[in-house]
Amino acid sequence: MENETHKTPSLQKAMSAQDLALWGIQDIAFVKRVVINDEVCWAIHGADGANIGMAPDRDVAFAAVRQHDLEPVSVH
Repeated sequence: MENETHKTPSLQKAMSAQDLALWGIQDIAFVKRVVINDEVCWAIHGADGANIGMAPDRDVAFAAVRQHDLEPVSVH
């Protein structure tokens, strides 16, 4: 049996929108708690990291994401 060295491909390359679509990630929006000017709010980002919007609380953020036919996912 021959000893082969397998190289893991580098993940340094940014994924394209097409790459994300292949995984179905275009249907996901990330919701993250942020503090802006000493006030807690919730940032909503697309799978590609694009800022989609802000909400005053988590429930509103999740509702807004679902209204746009996306699946909300919490980011900690």
